[in-house]
Amino acid sequence: MTTDIEPAGIVDAEIVPAQPIAGGAVEMYDPAAAAVLAALDQGADEHIAAVRPRKTKVSYARDWALWSEFHTWLAGRTGTELPLTAVTKGTMVAFTVWLDEVKEEAPNSIDRRITGVTVTARSKGATVPKEATLAARQLVKRFRNDPKRMARGRGKAVAMTPADLKAMNTADRIVPRKPGSRRRRREYAVPELARLRDRSASTMRFGIAGRNEEVSALDDTGIKLIAEGLDVHVPSVKGRPPRDVIVYYGEHPDTCPVRCWLAWQQAKLAAGADPGGPAYLPVDQWGHLGTQRLSPDGCGRAITRTAQHAGVDAHLTGHSGRRGLVNTGRKKGKRAEKLRAQGGWSAKSPVFWEYVDNADRTEDAATDGIGL
Repeated sequence: MTTDIEPAGIVDAEIVPAQPIAGGAVEMYDPAAAAVLAALDQGADEHIAAVRPRKTKVSYARDWALWSEFHTWLAGRTGTELPLTAVTKGTMVAFTVWLDEVKEEAPNSIDRRITGVTVTARSKGATVPKEATLAARQLVKRFRNDPKRMARGRGKAVAMTPADLKAMNTADRIVPRKPGSRRRRREYAVPELARLRDRSASTMRFGIAGRNEEVSALDDTGIKLIAEGLDVHVPSVKGRPPRDVIVYYGEHPDTCPVRCWLAWQQAKLAAGADPGGPAYLPVDQWGHLGTQRLSPDGCGRAITRTAQHAGVDAHLTGHSGRRGLVNTGRKKGKRAEKLRAQGGWSAKSPVFWEYVDNADRTEDAATDGIGL
């Protein structure tokens, strides 16, 4: 009988930590399950990218182009060219400073570009540490405290008023040539069809507190005449939920959303528009009606253009109608919740409550009527 013990062979193996699951059992690593999960993650990223609005895609592409330009600039100073997917705290902060000092961009634009670069880098398989974007945005927060930096951008939208709408909707159709313009004509007559469309689009925007994208997305079938005025279905845009709002008859014909809509609808149908099509269509300088939906940018430019033609001092933009409804509504005693629902703001929207606070500043002010 022998007591010798034969030596055992040593086997090299990777130790995979066991994962606890419900019931106290141990879940073992499954390569097939990991592959399925990875494929699902990739599919989710591709689906999100596919449904992303075109305007957002164009903006992200521009952000990435600037990121590439920054890397070229950085390589010229360090002598080392870094990969574009090297998104670190250092590179992101340096990019933010470059946008501020070299490109002299507004803080809000810089903040949006940080998002564009982050999303694009992750789509290319790069890891973007949370501390990188956090550090960059802390810097942007400081930039926002500088009035000179904030003045680089367009700033916050100016609130449109009913008086602005009246001036825009009653302005002379004859527009003189601007100084320095290359137009041969000394004056330009706005086509009646374009005038009716712009009157309707501006009052409708104010009535629904609509964004450019929402005004562009309106359809004839979603605007129904009721006893009180118009029952308007505002479609979902950019992932925001749709909403149905009531727009009442106005007190004055020139600023009444209902009367302006009916006049435009009748005119465009007479010009050959398809019934049940887009609510707003392009009109060229000769008064010819287009067949495609008026783009969001076109809706925004219409507001700015008509305000300039009317001589409105404030620089009105597409967002002015949204702010204008809140500002005017609060001054007329409208409840914040009603205004919030009309414009589709979320309950926690900081922008909406900022509009409310600004509108309420002169109402029951701390120094009003205290005997000073």
